[in-house]
Amino acid sequence: MVAPGALRVVRCGGSAVRGARAVYLLCASGDFVKVYSVSTEETLRLIGGHADLVTGIQLNPHNHMQLYSSSLDGTIKLWDFMDGILIKTFTVGSQLLALYTLAAAEDLVFVVIPKKGERDTFQLVSVQLTKGAGQNLEGKELSVVLDGVGASVKHIAFGREGTYVVSVKDVNLQVYFFKQRVLNRFSLSTVKTKGDNRFSCVMCHPTEDCIATGHADGKIRLWRNFHLRKEYTYSTLHWHHDTVMDLAFSMEGTRLLSGGVESVLVQWHNESSCQKDFLPRLGSPIEYISMSSDGALCCTLHTDNRITIINSNLRFSRSIQGLIRSRDVKTGLVVDPRTKALVLNGEPGHLQFYSLQSDQQLFSLDIVQRQYIHQAGLKQSDLVKVAFSAQGTWLATVEESEEVTDPELQLKLWFYSEETQSFTLNTRVNSPHDNHITDMCFRDVNELGDHSLILVTAGRDCVFKVWVMVEDTDPEVHQSVSWSCDFVGSYHNYQATNCCFSEDGSLLAVSFEETVTVWDSRTWDLKCTFCHPPGNIRNICFGRLTCSKYLIGATDYGFLCCWNLLTCALEWNAHLNVVVLQPDPLSEHIVAVSWLSKESSLFVFKPNMPRPIYIQRNLCKEKILLAAFVPRDEPEVISSEKYLWLRKSQLFFLTDTQELLTLSTKSLEERLTPSSKQLAVEESVPVTPFSLLLGKHRHQQAQEDVNLGKPVVHNKQEQASPAVKELLHTPAHVLPSASFLCTIFINSLLISKENKSAEEVADEVEMESEKAEDDSDEEDVTAMEQEDTSHMELLGEMPCKVSKSQEKELRKLRKVDYSWIAAL
Repeated sequence: MVAPGALRVVRCGGSAVRGARAVYLLCASGDFVKVYSVSTEETLRLIGGHADLVTGIQLNPHNHMQLYSSSLDGTIKLWDFMDGILIKTFTVGSQLLALYTLAAAEDLVFVVIPKKGERDTFQLVSVQLTKGAGQNLEGKELSVVLDGVGASVKHIAFGREGTYVVSVKDVNLQVYFFKQRVLNRFSLSTVKTKGDNRFSCVMCHPTEDCIATGHADGKIRLWRNFHLRKEYTYSTLHWHHDTVMDLAFSMEGTRLLSGGVESVLVQWHNESSCQKDFLPRLGSPIEYISMSSDGALCCTLHTDNRITIINSNLRFSRSIQGLIRSRDVKTGLVVDPRTKALVLNGEPGHLQFYSLQSDQQLFSLDIVQRQYIHQAGLKQSDLVKVAFSAQGTWLATVEESEEVTDPELQLKLWFYSEETQSFTLNTRVNSPHDNHITDMCFRDVNELGDHSLILVTAGRDCVFKVWVMVEDTDPEVHQSVSWSCDFVGSYHNYQATNCCFSEDGSLLAVSFEETVTVWDSRTWDLKCTFCHPPGNIRNICFGRLTCSKYLIGATDYGFLCCWNLLTCALEWNAHLNVVVLQPDPLSEHIVAVSWLSKESSLFVFKPNMPRPIYIQRNLCKEKILLAAFVPRDEPEVISSEKYLWLRKSQLFFLTDTQELLTLSTKSLEERLTPSSKQLAVEESVPVTPFSLLLGKHRHQQAQEDVNLGKPVVHNKQEQASPAVKELLHTPAHVLPSASFLCTIFINSLLISKENKSAEEVADEVEMESEKAEDDSDEEDVTAMEQEDTSHMELLGEMPCKVSKSQEKELRKLRKVDYSWIAAL
């Protein structure tokens, strides 16, 4: 357990759907289960409770409002996923790699676990879910069903009404019949076929004894008569040119869906190769296919973290795009100053703008503007560098081919158009450098107007270049400005590796292998050099605000150095293998992430202080490659002083497995936008003009009363909005009757003449009710009448007579905790 207010690492995006099929719009992602809205594509709820990766989710076959989830932490959890309430936790004690449920098996689930004592060997076991009153129960009753199964959820399927289970691995197929307790094995190793016939996935027909298997050579086999070992038959369907990644039958079993690396969903009719339909151009390879419970929708999950919703007539409906997992994030983590979205490599040749608040892609910008061909060994152009101007009006990109010795380079500058609300290409420069571009950065116009907007690029051709805007004199050119090279700098024919500007833009620092050079940005004169051999400079950055006189550098030999620009001397250094060096744009703090002995550690420091102000060892299990500070809209309230460096900006990390992590004192559920935490019904209700007018009138009236010095009496209903929402959102089956709550609710809305608060009224009611419980029943009724009279007089009303049935209800009220009225 994490102590309240402690700093924790939270997975906030990029987690792929590993080994878990999507159930309707429930999707396992990282340590969480996400609930999406079909109509709005928003994340309605984020269910978190597992301590490790979620590997399987299945609806409870006996209650479709409940969900089972399994995880590598060895637990199975039962959720009410609409309200995000955890119902039960069953501890199995072993890593769970896949999860299955059957309607015929009550209080029984099936999981895939590693076989004890053997490596890369897995078993399918049944787990008896223990019945008990507590929330945490043991699930130790395990029974082995199959040995030697695959670890993927796609390698096991249950047959018609759960009468048998099928497992595929390599070229072997196993079918186990539960009633007969018979195991039949089939192998394709003796079948003479061309190509790779290994099994890749399996799916069973919902109503017939038919097994569909996908193979690495792109073929689909339909197995029948597998009850008998020697009389089995299979037919073959073939369209895919590569591995069939997943299969799914329609609910009635008349259609079979298949998907693979071609990014095409294929629909087969009546088990015939001649009758098939296609839904092409889905963007990326299809990894999982799932059908909704009513058969009206189909869901495909893609390798780039995209969810595609498809209608039953094979027509595209909606798409939900998360953080795209590209082959290599060469651009780094860049923040868009306008939207505060993370910008990095997306689809091949594209730049993705990823919203951190909604965990979805805002839009994708096609930079290369060429069709990407999925073919191994083919050299194609891709995006490698990105930089934004301070206001976000200009975007610079660099694309290069995959050739190592003689790459084709292109520098493009894009201008953001307010009319089209998109970036338009302004200037294209072919071969801006003779070798790979290693870094680039903008210098913006300062407040005094002393500096104009320029761009600096550094390359392995041993030079850095300065690019400036020039006005076009050609009347036929519609653009008013373009970019051209203004200055070329070098240092002793060393390769330029990094570049950055000081906060005021007056100095430019460029690293040349083991040397850091500092240049005047107005005259481009070399001012000073810093050297710290051995080791090339890996990262450099200037200090900010009160620490602007310092320059920080990290070498690949494990040294972190701080130079004083006024004395031109080394201020301090530390022996630390820094892989990430990231300054906060809104404060003096700088973050350094080190990697040592399979451990990523975090160090936060100020350049004017040789000792770090915060250290966190073993930040995560993966290696952190990139980091970025994202400015907050408003400074966050931080309870602890050692976390004050997170007050103005939030820090995000990207690991080598391309998972996005952040540091926060709050959980990810608390950081979701308010709209994403509301119910779907509440989101769909439009705001009426009358409600807007009424709300505006109330705000104006309250403001006038404050200006006149009058005491403002707030509407109790407005004060009660959190408690009322909690009351209305609580499931009805756990609430008392409406007649029981009516009196309490109505009394809480009344205002006393003495302007007593709801807390005081609640305390008086509770004290008098406890005193009355010590008296006899008759005295109790009399005391109640007197109490009701005093309260009614307090509220400015005459007492009323109480009937016998109401007396019983009032007596019950005395045993109720009145403290919740204070919240109203």
